[in-house]
Amino acid sequence: MIVAKKVFVFDDNRDILDLCTFILEDAGYEIKTSENANNIEEQVAAYMPDLIFMDNWLPDLGGIQATKALKSHPDLKHIPVIYFSANNDISSLADEAGADSYLSKPFDIAALEEIVKKHLS
Repeated sequence: MIVAKKVFVFDDNRDILDLCTFILEDAGYEIKTSENANNIEEQVAAYMPDLIFMDNWLPDLGGIQATKALKSHPDLKHIPVIYFSANNDISSLADEAGADSYLSKPFDIAALEEIVKKHLS
């Protein structure tokens, strides 16, 4: 039996979370979503995803701080983080956060599936 790869999507926009869930479940991945990055280490450790999508604008703890927290955690730092945002300066935000890659919003379905495959194959 093949175990589905797990993807955790953090975004404060419910429509984006629903869209990502629909696309990625359809592609055979197991999905968990969260609209905030509160207790980010606990949220991620409880699910132990194979890949994380991190929005820049998250309530309370922003995407940069959340990504830095994950990347400095010994048990979680190996999990690739894809930074995703509509910000024009997304590549420098992703660099500042220490993310493994980034995806600009709005994204097309093919680009989303491609970046997931790249990091999970």
